Formats: sequence, C-alpha cells, structure tokens
Amino acid sequence: MKKINWGIIGCGDVTEVKSGPAFNKVPRSSLVAVMRRDAARAQDYAQRHQVPRWYSDAGQLINDPEVNAIYIATPPSSHEAYAVAAIRARKPVYVEKPMALNFAAAQQMTMAAEMAGVPLVVAHYRREWPLFKKVQQLLAEKAIGEVRLARLEFFKRPLLPEDLSIAKNAWRVDPAIAGGGLFHDLAPHQLDLMFHFFGAAAKIKGIATNQSAQYAADDMVAGNILFDTGVAFSGAWCFAAGADCDRCEIIGSEGTIRFGFFSGHTIALTKGDQTTYFDFVPLQHVQQPMIEQVVKYFLNEAPNPCTGAAGAEIMRWMEAFTAK
Repeated sequence: MKKINWGIIGCGDVTEVKSGPAFNKVPRSSLVAVMRRDAARAQDYAQRHQVPRWYSDAGQLINDPEVNAIYIATPPSSHEAYAVAAIRARKPVYVEKPMALNFAAAQQMTMAAEMAGVPLVVAHYRREWPLFKKVQQLLAEKAIGEVRLARLEFFKRPLLPEDLSIAKNAWRVDPAIAGGGLFHDLAPHQLDLMFHFFGAAAKIKGIATNQSAQYAADDMVAGNILFDTGVAFSGAWCFAAGADCDRCEIIGSEGTIRFGFFSGHTIALTKGDQTTYFDFVPLQHVQQPMIEQVVKYFLNEAPNPCTGAAGAEIMRWMEAFTAK
C-alpha cells in the first residue's frame, strides 16, 4: 500500500470541516468515497467536496476496490457493526469517539481487529494537537515537579427544547444511540488525555444522575481516579449549569499547568509568583494532525497513535463513573 484511499461511513456534520477536508490535505492520502443512508445528502456531500463516488449503503463502500481504509463517523450505536464489517474486508479502520456504544462493544471491535491483524485507530485526535503535545512535554520535563493531582471542571448550560428538536443534538442525549448523554459525547477527549498523560488507572469511582430530567441521559457526572503512578484525578461534568466552564488544572509539587479542552488556545504554567503563557493558533481542521499520524501508521511508517485497547479503556472508565 503506497497511498491511503479513504471511504467515509457517515458523512455528517463532523466531517464537513473537522475531519473530511483533511483527508485530501495529508500527504499520500485521498478521500475517494463517502456513504450516508440518505442518498441525496451523500450525493450532495460528494459534489460539494469533490469526492469521486458516493453510496447510501455501507457495504457497497466497504467493498469498493478503490477504498483501502475506512473512517467511521456515524453515531456510536453503529460503530461496532461497521468496524467489524470493514475488518472482515481487511480494511484498516479509523473510528470516531466515543469508540462504541459501550465497553463490551469496544472490546469486540478491538478483539476483531487483533485477531484479523487489521489496524484499528480511535479518533482521540487531541493527542496530536500542538497544545496538548506541549502539555505532555512540560510534564515530561517536570516543569511543575512531581504531579500530584489533575482537576477538571466542565459545565455547560442545558439544551433547550428548540435545541433538542434538531436531530444532530437529540441523538447525543439518547442513550440508545450515544451510550449516554453529553458526558459520553465530550468526556472521551478529556479522559483520553488523562490516560495519555498519566497511564493506567488503579482505582476508579464515580456518580451520575439526571438532575434536570430534560432528556433520558444523565446530565451530571463526577468521578475520581487514582493512577498506577500515584497521580490523582478529580472530574466534574454538569450539563445543566447556569454558566459554562472548561477548565483543567494539573497540580505539581512545584507549580501548576492550566488549560481548557474545548475553549481557548493557551496553556498557563505557574511556578511561584511567575506565570508563563504558551499560545497556539487554532487548527482549521482539528483532526488533520491525527489523520496524518493514522496515514503513517497504515503505511507502516509510525506506531498506532491511539489503539483500540486505549479507546476501550476510556469506555471502561466512563462506565465506572456512570454505573448505577
């Protein structure tokens, strides 16, 4: 394989800017086919993005001989079925987060890929952002000494009835489709970076509840992790708050590192009375750095940037936080 010819299953909103255009901007990568169950929308996407072929049936895209890698960008409830079908066709898979509807499905996807010897990557793409690579560098350099605690607060105002009338919002708070609510939609990015920074978890505890009762999914989650390294983590997610908040603070023996996951493009490093700021330019296509690494991996030129096992582990953490 000298070039990755991508087929997208589920060419919805996430593929319009965040990911789709990047497949044609990465070296030795090309988007050659897209699929959406709504044929008219699939055709429209293909025409607007100059994609040669479009389908309304996933099986046809998977079996297209020109397609040699599959990007799955559907809601989580269909990730397992599409991933397994692509793996059976011996085509490498790049799957959106959350990896699957639940931990069991994520495990099945991982085992299927391992048994078949087919590459599987999970789209925890913030790992490859310059901002978070800088955080990782600062931690490795012990810029704040020995890490003691990572503390996360993420609050958002509740979805209004008019928001829930829009399909792309409604499915995200339907546990049958999303596996949970907005926690399952957004927390994988945050928790994966904690895993990426601090490694395996020794203990996990959490609570979840539906405080506003505006939809079926929980809107309040809190959790604690003790990592094997001794680092502690405390997180709180509220999706029925009166104000928005996106804050993470990593506290060390000699200072702190502060940043947001979804808002802002700055890291603040504080030691004593001095604070140093590191500013980053927003990315046009937020998945492009990750897609570049995925292409290298599929071409046997780099390691897997986020394995199926890593994606499944994050699903396990989320289920530990939200178990009743």
